Amino acid sequence: MTQPIDIISRALKDIGALEAGETPAPADAQDAFDMLNDMCDQWSNEQMMVFYKTEIIFTLTSGQTQYTIGPNGQVNSAFTGSITGTTLTVTGVTDGAIALGMTISGTGITAGTKIVRFGSGAGGNVNITGTYTVSVSQTVGSTAISAFYERPLSINSAFVRINTNSSGQPIVNGGLDYPITILNLENYELIGLKTLSGSYPRALYYQPSETLGTVFIWPSPSQGELHMFADTMFQRFTTINDEIAIPQGYFMALRWCLAERLMPMYGKSNPTQIQMINGFAGHAKATIKRTNMKPPQVARFDGALVVGKQADAGFILTGGF
Repeated sequence: MTQPIDIISRALKDIGALEAGETPAPADAQDAFDMLNDMCDQWSNEQMMVFYKTEIIFTLTSGQTQYTIGPNGQVNSAFTGSITGTTLTVTGVTDGAIALGMTISGTGITAGTKIVRFGSGAGGNVNITGTYTVSVSQTVGSTAISAFYERPLSINSAFVRINTNSSGQPIVNGGLDYPITILNLENYELIGLKTLSGSYPRALYYQPSETLGTVFIWPSPSQGELHMFADTMFQRFTTINDEIAIPQGYFMALRWCLAERLMPMYGKSNPTQIQMINGFAGHAKATIKRTNMKPPQVARFDGALVVGKQADAGFILTGGF
């Protein structure tokens, strides 16, 4: 655990603006804090800097081809839970899933409360019930909670799960999954009949907009549970003394990259110092990007193109289609 002030203090010492044992003046700390938040916003747009992929899950409405994501959007989550201090304990999920960055609301819950860390709960389809850390300390008894997903910058991939019920009973984490193609605007425009009906969607186009993102799916579904994966946006720090938990390597990256950005503000022009800090900042980011780099895509071929296909259970990987 660390705090933004720790990152700021070390960055200022790295550029020689502070001596060992000194603390930054309030005005200097605030300027650096604003720069730190701006830098985190920028990192949200650098895919390989993002260490966690958000799984957005929601049940499709028959005949509906357009959904909004974000504050008060149509894509949201509903579950039951209680809060003690900053620990949210989820006991059951009614709809959707839980993800980092979600804003939650319910009886007695402080406005603006967000889910900021996993505990024993992992969200998505894995260990949904359990504990999570929220941004505001409070005490709330067991209650119905609703939550909305952050508006993602883009959708990386998606699949649709069908046959999620059997004889009227839900199949927990069950059903049959089909991949969905992510379209850009030009390809979506090429679809002639955008209201075509089908059993489940096979493609989607995402328009991020400013506050609400909009998902357009095709064809118009009769059923299904849509699972979309997006890069999680870095959260802006609320105060300079927030308790934050970040993966290995991110503290050094934040420290040296912040120092790199603060040098012009403090008039630092020593070539040796500039080269050293630029080098440390570049190496710290490169290390994280190597860790977060996507594995190479495995080639997939239609079964009819494979000669001598073995009679085994391999069809289960693709559902036999």
